[in-house]
Amino acid sequence: MELLEILKTASDDHASDIFIVSGAAISYKSNGHLIKIGNEPLMPAMTKELVYEIFKLGGFTFGIDEMPEKEMDFSISVVGMGRFRANIYKQRGSYAAVLRYVPFNLPEPDKLGIPESIMKLSNMKSGIVLVTGPAGSGKSTTLSCIIDRINSSRTGHIITIEDPIEFLHKHKQSIISQREINIDTESYLSALRSALRQSPDVILLGEMRDYETISVAMTAAETGQLVLSTLHTLGAANTVDRIIDVFPTNQQRQIRIQLSMVLNAVVSQQLVLSNNGTYVPAFEIMTMNSAIRTLIRDEKTHQIDSVIQSAPGMTTMDNSLLNLYKQGIISAETAVQCAYNQDIMSKRIT
Repeated sequence: MELLEILKTASDDHASDIFIVSGAAISYKSNGHLIKIGNEPLMPAMTKELVYEIFKLGGFTFGIDEMPEKEMDFSISVVGMGRFRANIYKQRGSYAAVLRYVPFNLPEPDKLGIPESIMKLSNMKSGIVLVTGPAGSGKSTTLSCIIDRINSSRTGHIITIEDPIEFLHKHKQSIISQREINIDTESYLSALRSALRQSPDVILLGEMRDYETISVAMTAAETGQLVLSTLHTLGAANTVDRIIDVFPTNQQRQIRIQLSMVLNAVVSQQLVLSNNGTYVPAFEIMTMNSAIRTLIRDEKTHQIDSVIQSAPGMTTMDNSLLNLYKQGIISAETAVQCAYNQDIMSKRIT
């Protein structure tokens, strides 16, 4: 089967990921289900040919026998379909690929279930806003919607640093510069340091990977930029602890003070199975107030959940799941399974 046929079949079915692996049929994931394109298992030579076609679509000019032996991340665009974030790797000596499908058009937040309380984070002018959650939970999509709201509503310079670029943004009210790791810059850290000299108003950092990057991001937030980024954590309290724990012990006290001043919001999200077989997002939303800033400074992050529970404008993940259950969108079993505190959730829905 031709590569473009595979991509079209998957994109027409709104696939999230496409799998090309030797020994298995070509497959894609749609609404959490793995769907095969035909039943013929791929042989190593067939897989290598398909991976080579992916490289050619990505603009690489080497021959099929000069393909790299190590893992590679890059993105490709196909007219009339969208963009695909490609990861090429080897398994058991043969080439393999996983492609994440990203439509050209930015999705509408309300159709995705992103509440206006999250979209209003676009009104912030400085500080750090984090969107957290497991891989594949829609963090990049949420951030892209926020960036598009900023781009559509005010003037300024928006810089995105991604690995690789997913959604393409057009210049609207703002000027937007999108930089891709390994193509436009060496690393998140070097791109972020350079961004501070490019008169940014908003910086989107694809991921906070190490303490040096986090440190520069906090400095950028202190000097008046709005910094948006992601972490693979669940819950606001865990996110704060993860950031602080990345730093050496002798720096953690100072980092707590600094983070309490620059952090503006943490949105944690996960995708949960709905009653109609699709996936819907559930969100925990924490926006900073004096109580939470004090808890971070005083090493009492374990009390953050209780503040989120009672503060207006905030919601815990378990309350979000409970609301989805009460609206008939998800089952009681799903609500309990996805809850942070399953015992308490079980009691609340009975």
